[in-house]
Amino acid sequence: MKLWEKKGQDVDAQIEKFTIGRDQEFDLVLAKYDVQGSVAHVKMLESVHMLSSNDTRLILEELENIEKEIAEGRFRIEADVEDVHSQIELNLTRKIGEAGKKIHSGRSRNDQVAVDIKLFLRAEILSLRTEVKNLFDLLVSLSDQYKNDLLPGYTHLQIAMPSSFGLWFGANAESLIDDLEMLAAAFRIVNKNPLGSGAGYGSSLPLNRAMTTELLKFENLHFNVVYAQMSRGKTEKMVSFGMAALAATLSRLAMDCCLYMNQNFGFISFPDELTTGSSIMPHKKNPDVFELIRARCNRIQAIPNELTLLMNNLPSGYHRDMQLTKEILFPAIEELKSCINMVILMFSQIRVKKNILQEEKYKYLFSVEAVNELVNQGIPFREAYKTVGQQINAGTFSFDQTKQLNHSHEGSLGNLNLSEIGGQMEQVLKKF
Repeated sequence: MKLWEKKGQDVDAQIEKFTIGRDQEFDLVLAKYDVQGSVAHVKMLESVHMLSSNDTRLILEELENIEKEIAEGRFRIEADVEDVHSQIELNLTRKIGEAGKKIHSGRSRNDQVAVDIKLFLRAEILSLRTEVKNLFDLLVSLSDQYKNDLLPGYTHLQIAMPSSFGLWFGANAESLIDDLEMLAAAFRIVNKNPLGSGAGYGSSLPLNRAMTTELLKFENLHFNVVYAQMSRGKTEKMVSFGMAALAATLSRLAMDCCLYMNQNFGFISFPDELTTGSSIMPHKKNPDVFELIRARCNRIQAIPNELTLLMNNLPSGYHRDMQLTKEILFPAIEELKSCINMVILMFSQIRVKKNILQEEKYKYLFSVEAVNELVNQGIPFREAYKTVGQQINAGTFSFDQTKQLNHSHEGSLGNLNLSEIGGQMEQVLKKF
């Protein structure tokens, strides 16, 4: 069955297979949202006297049954049915007869798909928000737990200045706040109702779009029916930008972990059951989880570009190109959530090495503090810099690390601003 099917109009089997593509696979994800959109549309049709109360009751009861089938995993899209919209209408018609055919009044597949995707993306963004908040809370907790454990800081991958595990965990926590800002902006774009825009040019039927906006709990509607259709693809791309920001944070964090687990660093470790081994080298404990997080998140960062290329230079109106946004974006959402959950699993059992900076190779980390000490004695900075540099070149540099470590805990290394970061997160969460 196809919603556009006419008597005697058969489509070549190869054409049908090619045009449907992977739609049935991804339409199953949208099924419950298609029911939600249909429920709102049916209630609206009754309110404008386009459906009788009896037909409305029959349709809503059967839509509720279909929703239960979806929740229980029993709903299927039949092989000769084009999409989820056709299947739901077909199921309705089989059960309640002619009344089932009336739910398409005032709708096009275009606005059906658009509202389904909006509802799906809205739910997925809120799910991502929860996952990110869980990771944020863990990072803040670790930041506080390890605030006194120092860590060498690097620039250009060269030993630079003292840092701490508290700062490292906290930095990644604060990065998540900015990532959620982008996702919150995408959420506001998603949270608009396209239903009632039809094929992108509205309808002469007396549809109440404000009513479906309220029933579907959208913040607002797409007022211009042409733009409602133009929002297809653009909405998905905005979500992908927020996802890419999160993926970038996770990818960098994963790269740090790959380095820090390396024996030449040895800053962190994990229980054996969270690492993998080598088929030939019995001593290996590989960071496979973090390598895959890095790879998957780097791939997610390419999605905005992929969606841009897909949508580039399309004129106004609907085009079948937009069908492919689902197979680009939907799996990536699951990948991103999986990566977040794996970071939470790994970091919940992370082991931090103590007293790292006592090793001889890190003595030059304190060269800046040696310069600052001379500056505090009244020596101009440039002179102090040259003096310490000459000591390093001559191999005579030494510095009392104990004194610096005490200052570090009291100064910038110990000031993690965790309460301020937590406050920022709470403000961002209110934007969803």
